[in-house]
Amino acid sequence: MIFSSIKIGSLEVSNRIVVAPMCQYSAINGEMTNWHTQHLMQLGYSAAGLIMVEATAVEKIGRITHNCVGIYDDKCTISLKKNLQLAKSVAPNNSRFGIQLAHAGRKASTQRPWEGRSYLSKKENPWKTICPSPIPFHESWHVPQEMKLSDIERVKKKFISASLKAVEIGFDLIEIHGTHGYLLHQFLSPISNKRKDKYGGNLENRMRFPLEIFSSIKSVLPNDFPLGMRITGTEWENNGIDQNEATIFAKELEKIGCDYVCVSSGGNTPNPKIPIGPHYQVHLAKKIKKDTKMVVRTVGMITDPIQANNIIINKNADMVAMGRAFLSNPRWVWDAAKVLNHDIEVPPQYARRI
Repeated sequence: MIFSSIKIGSLEVSNRIVVAPMCQYSAINGEMTNWHTQHLMQLGYSAAGLIMVEATAVEKIGRITHNCVGIYDDKCTISLKKNLQLAKSVAPNNSRFGIQLAHAGRKASTQRPWEGRSYLSKKENPWKTICPSPIPFHESWHVPQEMKLSDIERVKKKFISASLKAVEIGFDLIEIHGTHGYLLHQFLSPISNKRKDKYGGNLENRMRFPLEIFSSIKSVLPNDFPLGMRITGTEWENNGIDQNEATIFAKELEKIGCDYVCVSSGGNTPNPKIPIGPHYQVHLAKKIKKDTKMVVRTVGMITDPIQANNIIINKNADMVAMGRAFLSNPRWVWDAAKVLNHDIEVPPQYARRI
């Protein structure tokens, strides 16, 4: 059931409930602020088995917005360490914390969601973005710079450096962001990758850069340190990544030591036809779970405890991640435990609540 423990690589996780990584767009110069402190401490005592810190940029130009968290300099690192320690200080002893490392590529230099979510205008202090090919996200957006081989090597080194910092900071797990239209997804997709070199063309070439990033990180981490990736199950486009390509990519990740995948979708085109509704991405996870032996996590409009539990019971996925459900109710796990008649550890200060 959803409250049973699970191992991700060598890491024991007390239950299969995950707080999904959720961008807060509230950082200053890549550093977390008081907003993040209250946000992460609140999620810290949620009793979720795994709490994921939001997409964190491995270099400054890899931020989505001016207000995204980074892990590219000492100030960022100090900020992350402080907030992780505070969150852990109020969390149950068996809660685990992971960080999602990311690079936005051509979807960088944009406005925050409540400011319009478009690209930054000249008066908003934009920066030059990079992409496998000089193709804008939307026809009205800025044109990104095509990445040279030197850019590819630089970004690899940035991911390696960020991963080592994440271990030093004290995270229990690292997740590489490979979906939602960000840089690694841009390489995987034939929609955004029109390169003629070894990083473009057929699927083997389009997978090359994300797989190199994964292998490079894996090679420098301590033995058995849990490393996974969030991947695209489909782009919901006729000419994009489909379930078959997603499964092939997942299998290649498994071959090189990936401990888990979180299967999401879309984000690389402005208006994909997504059949939004409860559990709309579960079937994507189910296919990859069927075809691999990795831990597979699903996400997307999962809110009901009984239905979330059934995802695990029916072996559609091994773990369930939720974002908006925790924003609406940070005590979701406590309520789910009551519904499913399961005892959990909660702070004694709040024990009277349950």
